[in-house]
Amino acid sequence: MIHTIVLNWRTPDMTLRAVEAALAAMEGLAGGITVVDNDSRDGSFERLSAALAGQDRVRVIQSGRNGGFGAGNNAGIRAGLPGGAVPDLVYILNSDAFPAPDAIRALAEDLAAHPRAGLAGSLIHGEDGATHLTTFRFPSIASEFEEGARFGPVSRLLAARRVPLDTPGRACEVDWLAGASLMIRRAVLEEVGGFDETFFLYFEETELCLRARRAGWTTRFVPGSRVAHIGSVSTGMKDWARVPEYWFDSRRHYFRKSHGAAFAAAADVARVAGGLVHRARNLARGRRADDPPHFLRTLVRHSRDSARRARRPDPSARA
Repeated sequence: MIHTIVLNWRTPDMTLRAVEAALAAMEGLAGGITVVDNDSRDGSFERLSAALAGQDRVRVIQSGRNGGFGAGNNAGIRAGLPGGAVPDLVYILNSDAFPAPDAIRALAEDLAAHPRAGLAGSLIHGEDGATHLTTFRFPSIASEFEEGARFGPVSRLLAARRVPLDTPGRACEVDWLAGASLMIRRAVLEEVGGFDETFFLYFEETELCLRARRAGWTTRFVPGSRVAHIGSVSTGMKDWARVPEYWFDSRRHYFRKSHGAAFAAAADVARVAGGLVHRARNLARGRRADDPPHFLRTLVRHSRDSARRARRPDPSARA
């Protein structure tokens, strides 16, 4: 039984389109859909509730707060299936993602065929058919330097540590997948928990896949499951003038939680060092750096401020 969760934040028309595609993809599959409005406060909840009234397999709930991607999806997971049945699988679908008619079934069948696979994700493509990059390795100190430097010899030397993976042509294991179309076994959620709600946006699916990996579960990419994705509709990422603070917060939390404070600090140093290599090369060629405005400056400040906060004594420990 599959519990599909679609998280809405101020995109009700897009969300209705995603729900329509999900309903078609769940034809013949047991389960239902929960639409979570993430405290949009723009009439989305009322619009969705009215449009989906009378749909036996769909219900709309209100999260009560905009805690971000993980918190909103956790609200849907906790709410459970319409009718109270316990699902075997939870399927996370972005509000701007539209599964092909067999996409959800393909993920469920792949998990059924691989008992130690805990998560499975789709091949994501644009509405023009172009494949989106959604398969990745876990970030590391080496990958932070490579990503900052963006220099051919460095990238070739660190090819085995680069985070992005060329999209595989067949179903296989990967470290982690983007969360636009991600199926999770209920057993995984029961063992390792849901999304870490400290993350507002970004790195939450990375950390969940790492937590599952450490508990002995694998993550699989299933290209037979195809999902069209517009991308960045709710976050506005395509129009960012600067990388928002919550991205730096999420990155820092991922490294600290997953690997410790010393690792997080080393990752910051590696990213800054790589960025300086990139800037020096561009300066020598008379070109501007490719980083978003003030990226390195913000990263340095954020790293410094995080280290200061970590050194402050805990007032609760003074009793």
